[in-house]
Amino acid sequence: MMVVAIIGLLMATGVPAILSVTREAPMRKAVNDVMDICSLARAQAILHGQTRIVVFHPRLRQVALSGGADASGPTRPSTRVSQTPMNSAEFDPSVMIEGLGINNFDYTDSDGEAYVRFFANGTSDEMTLVLSSGGEYRKITLEVTTALASVGNVR
Repeated sequence: MMVVAIIGLLMATGVPAILSVTREAPMRKAVNDVMDICSLARAQAILHGQTRIVVFHPRLRQVALSGGADASGPTRPSTRVSQTPMNSAEFDPSVMIEGLGINNFDYTDSDGEAYVRFFANGTSDEMTLVLSSGGEYRKITLEVTTALASVGNVR
């Protein structure tokens, strides 16, 4: 009986941890999708010597890589285990775009498209994207001189 009680206690303490992981999953997926798309755009721009464009649709909560027929073909392995590189993504309904700034212009409430260019010399447009989900905020920024994306907490 004591063993069963101890196992029950351990299982009861593990439930909140499991629930918190599933609650964070949409935010984590959205951040990983944006990071993967930006990384793929940068790699293709450098490898092919052509400008690649990442298109954001803020109202639709979508992001996609455009820029030619070879944009659909992966040129590098994915940053995620057992997955091919992302070319487009739509965020979970619980993930909201709280801010999207590109080259000092605010596209947060834009009904149209917002473009981030990745150049062949390894640079990019300036971009700051703020995502929120369930009271959790993440900020993704692009370093202009290297076109490398980084993630940080906002609150």
